[in-house]
Amino acid sequence: MKKLILMGRSMSGKTTLTQALKGEEIRYYKTQDVKHYESFIDTPGEYAQSHRLGKALALYTYEADVVGILVAANEPYSLFPPNVTAQANRECIGIVTKIDLPDANIPLADRWLSIAGCKKIFHVNSLKGEGVGDILNYLKEEN
Repeated sequence: MKKLILMGRSMSGKTTLTQALKGEEIRYYKTQDVKHYESFIDTPGEYAQSHRLGKALALYTYEADVVGILVAANEPYSLFPPNVTAQANRECIGIVTKIDLPDANIPLADRWLSIAGCKKIFHVNSLKGEGVGDILNYLKEEN
């Protein structure tokens, strides 16, 4: 299986998705540092939100095969500039989380991820497991 690093703003659902991908019970906790697992890397949202820490994210992408850029479906704006995926030097996928929320705007989140440079976009509800299997299958594919 390819190793996936997840990056996105605080509260975008990175840790919850990591738990869902690992088949664990979902329980909230705030990620304070970069967490390395066998097939996943979970990063704190502050790394994506801070210019100084953002450079560390670029370096951490070298420890993964695939970069997962997360945008919650109810976010008011995107942190990711156009074509940011070019900086990763890795395959990048977009992941729209929190698709079940009443204020979810999935088409807008898709647009933001597309503008950021993501060619493949997944939609997930980590609490119900919706879309989680699609990501796991994608990580198992030989490309």
